[in-house]
Amino acid sequence: MSTSVKSATVAALVTGAAVATIGIAPPAGANDEWGINGTFATSSNGDWAKVNERYHDEPVVRSTWTINTVCSTPMDCAGTVNSDQGWSAPIYTTNGVWYIKRVVPNWKFCADGSPVEGMQIYRIYPVGPEGYVDTTSDEYTGEDQTVGPSGSCGRNQWPQIRMPFYMKKI
Repeated sequence: MSTSVKSATVAALVTGAAVATIGIAPPAGANDEWGINGTFATSSNGDWAKVNERYHDEPVVRSTWTINTVCSTPMDCAGTVNSDQGWSAPIYTTNGVWYIKRVVPNWKFCADGSPVEGMQIYRIYPVGPEGYVDTTSDEYTGEDQTVGPSGSCGRNQWPQIRMPFYMKKI
């Protein structure tokens, strides 16, 4: 076999191996340590809920989430949350705070029975045993807020519910 044929064969094998690896390799510079990955028990504490800035008891919401994220830097991560309640939503981080945003159809109903859609936003950050930010922790705290459109149900007001939120890896 000639040298040029050997070189072409080696080049083809290296290229083929590289192409085969691209499908399973994370993006260049990706780091799993920066993201949130795994299964988590979550709780939105309705005992401390505020409805339009007034304390009002709401049901406690407990669920299990499976989260998968990919990060290119500690401040640039994105992925998906899948809840055992049947919904899925994107998750991303900005300035060390994680956000999950999803539309909640038929969130509330007006007196006439017409439905109101809500935008649910979770804002969470990792917290250590002392209650301070700890980027190495597998526990998160923050807020679960759902807001409806202003003018819904004939009121010039943004209906909203805010609750403390907690999440721990299981």
